[in-house]
Amino acid sequence: MNPMPLSRIVRAAAVAAALAFAGSASAATPPAYGGTDYRLGANDKIRITVYDEADLSGEFQVDATGFVRLPLIGQMKAGGMTAHDLEGGIAAALANGYLNEPHVNVEVTTYRPFYVVGEVLKPGEYPFANGMTAASAVALAGGYSPKAVKSTLYVRHQGDSEEIRVAAGEATPIRPGDVVRIDSTTFWDVMDVLSPLAGVSALRYTIP
Repeated sequence: MNPMPLSRIVRAAAVAAALAFAGSASAATPPAYGGTDYRLGANDKIRITVYDEADLSGEFQVDATGFVRLPLIGQMKAGGMTAHDLEGGIAAALANGYLNEPHVNVEVTTYRPFYVVGEVLKPGEYPFANGMTAASAVALAGGYSPKAVKSTLYVRHQGDSEEIRVAAGEATPIRPGDVVRIDSTTFWDVMDVLSPLAGVSALRYTIP
């Protein structure tokens, strides 16, 4: 058997290296959110299509109690359900005296917002977008305040009772409904405690 020419060996090695680099790059990129296992929650917006029934179709928002109000059916539980689960529930309700063999499709049009709190310049509620990470959430909230700890931050996923502590540089994915919290440094924590005490001490020497 003739040995493989050196040029082919070099070319094969280059292709393998390129594939390995592409694989590592894609692994570092946060995946698009949303899948068949996504559970609906308050403030999610959904599009419901009942085929051949335009009056029963439209866009709806899951309310604070986890329900959507639909034509004919009225209130229906959506919170905690997948889009597929909700499709089955709506179809069953419509088949119960309204339509023969209804065909229903449910898709999420707008995910519920997430929140950034603590030591950022603009804490508050922000719209979720696919590919959102903890670092991009902080940037969206105006970046760190002068009091912030910039090396670590905390993320609490909706439905969880505890936060997770992550390095600020990690590409930690943010999900709809998550809370991102940025701590203040120990120095500023101490100053916040001492400031009222300093005011009381100064007051002792100014009151005649």
